Formats: sequence, structure tokens, C-alpha cells
Amino acid sequence: MLRSIVVGGALLLLTPGLGTAASSYQLTDAEGVTHFTNAPTDPRYRRTPGLSGTAVGWLRLPESVRARYADEISEAALRHGVSPALVESVIRVESAFNAWAVSRKGAQGLMQLMPQTASSLGVRDAFDPRQNIDGGVRHLRYLMDRFPGNLPLALAAYNAGENTVYTYRGIPPYVETQQYVRRVLELSGGAAEFSRSIYRYEDAEGTVTYTNLPPATRLRLR
Repeated sequence: MLRSIVVGGALLLLTPGLGTAASSYQLTDAEGVTHFTNAPTDPRYRRTPGLSGTAVGWLRLPESVRARYADEISEAALRHGVSPALVESVIRVESAFNAWAVSRKGAQGLMQLMPQTASSLGVRDAFDPRQNIDGGVRHLRYLMDRFPGNLPLALAAYNAGENTVYTYRGIPPYVETQQYVRRVLELSGGAAEFSRSIYRYEDAEGTVTYTNLPPATRLRLR
């Protein structure tokens, strides 16, 4: 028997006692609602490797692919003071190391920079690996400084936007963003910073937010 909860407008189907990790198929319907289940009843469901927002980036990749942009990653990471492992993990989840990747929303290149963001970072060619990586790492560094000591929030802002994180005062209740943060942290060795549980918060105005971020690490604004 399946049970479900609504997270940020997306229906998340869960098996009893197993939580979200049990989901292995997903379907986005005509209204943009994403459904996850371990027992698909509709042929439109597609198998998901683990939990997936950008699923293709989470597959096991050959070492030759991972090493293809090692120099560019190391240089940008050193230049901006970001862990190379974190940069590699972001690229893996964002584009699966495809320098020509373009998302449905128009994000481009290895680190999936939106055109406006790329322009503000001085990236003239988002499909040039060196430019894209340097711009993406610089943007990630900026977000890490905006949310000091809270890498999950910086990653959430990279995926969903800085203002969205401030609006929800934490990781937004978007299934894609929550899974994105979790997967990047898992790949970079920072999974301990992100809980696998789902927490429910209700503010003074009665607004309910569901998030995987535990209370101790939620964003506090004064």
C-alpha cells in the first residue's frame, strides 16, 4: 500500500516505513506536478535511479568522463576557495559532465548557468567548459558566503534561486530542490549535513512548509 504527502505542490508517494528513498519511478503530469512511486500504474512513469531531480547526472560515470575537466575544476576551485569535490558533484548532478547540456528552463553548460546569471558573471560562452566552470564556481562561492556555514542552503539557492531560499526561510518545499541538495552532498561526502527525514513547519501566519532540512540548520533571518 502506498501513502502520499504533498511537498511544495508535488505529490510524493511513499511506501510505509521506507520514506522517500523507496521511490524509484517518477511522472510529471500536465499540470507540472511530479509523482514518485515504487509501484507505477501508468506507462508514462520512468525509472529513477534513486531520488532524482536531474537524474542523468546521478548515474555512475566512467573515470575518463569525470577526469575530462579535472584541470578546469581544480583551477576554479582553488581560485574561488571551493572544494573540488563539491564542484565535481554539482557538475555531475547538473549536467552529467555534458558541456552542451541545455535544460528545459534554458540553463546551459556543465554547471547549468541561466543566460542572465552567466552574463552577470562575465561568462560570454556558457558552452565553453573553462568559462562555464569558473562562472559556476564563482556563483557557488557567492552563495556560500551569503549562507555562511550552511552548505545545504547555498546549494538550494544554486538550484532554486537565492530569493526563493529567503522566501521560504530554508530549503524550498520543492521535491527537485530537496533531492538536488541531498544528492550533491552525498556525492561530495557531505551527506551528514542533510537529513533524510521530512520535517513540517508552520509559521505564525499558518503557512505550512515541508522540507528535508532539520530545525537546527534552517535559515534564520532577523
